[in-house]
Amino acid sequence: MDHLTFRQEYMQLPLVTRAYTTACVITTILVQLDIVSPFQLYFNPILIFRHYQLWRLLTTFLFFGPIGFTFLFNMIFTYRYCRMLEEGSFRGRTADFVLMMIFGGTCMLICAMFCSLLFLGQAFTIMLVYVWARRNPFVRMNFFGLLNFQAPYLPWVLLGFSVLLGNSILVDLVGIAVGHVYYFLEDVFPARSGGIRILKTPQFLVQLFEPRNEDPAYNPRPEERPGGFLWGEAAQRRPEQQQEEEGQQQ
Repeated sequence: MDHLTFRQEYMQLPLVTRAYTTACVITTILVQLDIVSPFQLYFNPILIFRHYQLWRLLTTFLFFGPIGFTFLFNMIFTYRYCRMLEEGSFRGRTADFVLMMIFGGTCMLICAMFCSLLFLGQAFTIMLVYVWARRNPFVRMNFFGLLNFQAPYLPWVLLGFSVLLGNSILVDLVGIAVGHVYYFLEDVFPARSGGIRILKTPQFLVQLFEPRNEDPAYNPRPEERPGGFLWGEAAQRRPEQQQEEEGQQQ
């Protein structure tokens, strides 16, 4: 029965979240079993363009390192925020979500050519976190039970945590920069006077990913811990909601 429950839960995951996290886990397992070498996965423009190893354009986003704390940490954040975006602000707009991932991935690949970055999975995760955080500015976060802050500061907290772990901050900075560019083009610039929406989803993506029969009464399950396992716990109530509840109690 347990395996049936797991399968049901797995199949209930949003399409893009399920596909991306599964690809990351399978890639890591293949490396762990020595079936695939990390040297076959990293981003290398020379091998891509001169030797036509085009798969590296994708595999650079799928490998987070060997199984261990860093891998689990990144995968939990990737799963949580990818799912929350797909079920939240991108609910019913899977094609737009795919476009965001394509846009972000393309920008990161361009940055990697000039910054000599080999693997971009962590940058991709930070981009997802940044977009979610900017779209949920009133959410209160709790990081490891030590820090309390508003959601927009979460990417910078993760960057600081990477520094404590001895990792390079360049990957995180690329993720934050790309996330900010997307947020500006999609949420800020179109809302300004005379602004337009620059990122328009191609029709073939809409036909490929958009559900035909969307339930208008669907309400996504509330996320009690957006950061995952107390690593970014959030109180989902806004300040005005808290004041209203306090008034009712009085």
